[in-house]
Amino acid sequence: MSGDRLLRIHSAEFQAMAERVLRATELTSRLNVLPFEDEEGKAELFQQILGKPLPPRVTVYPPFYTDHGLHLDLAERVFINQNCTFLDYAGIRLGERVMVGPKVTFITVGHPVDPVERREWLSGGPIDVAENVWIGAGATILPGVSIGRDAVVAAGAVVADDVPPASLVTGSKATVNRQW
Repeated sequence: MSGDRLLRIHSAEFQAMAERVLRATELTSRLNVLPFEDEEGKAELFQQILGKPLPPRVTVYPPFYTDHGLHLDLAERVFINQNCTFLDYAGIRLGERVMVGPKVTFITVGHPVDPVERREWLSGGPIDVAENVWIGAGATILPGVSIGRDAVVAAGAVVADDVPPASLVTGSKATVNRQW
């Protein structure tokens, strides 16, 4: 395997990550049962999940899921619709005015293809979403992807490669259909 090893399974760092996953799961399960109008309760739980308060004018509609939370960076005026998942151990950044449709999944960590290494390592990379991007319902964004400013990811797209600025990507393996 090349240099894409991220974390050795069964190491002290992996154990710390596993403990954080349990904590983040406990916090998100509490968040997801709060009354929708309990803004103070949601703000308190988001601060614990993210390790800092939500930025100004960020909107997140529960249910909301993350496996880590501390590596999720949301800029101002981000909108996240219901039932989104952020597997953020390797880091996820959403730039200003990013809109995320319902049931979108961001995944920063996976396993190597090699069967021996798959049991020993986690692999992956950060996801970076530039300003003013719209990600449609049910899209999946895979490890190491960057999405350029003003791009649109169509509903249901699986994004395995970088998306150029001002472009639309569609399909079960997202491909560039047009640019502007």
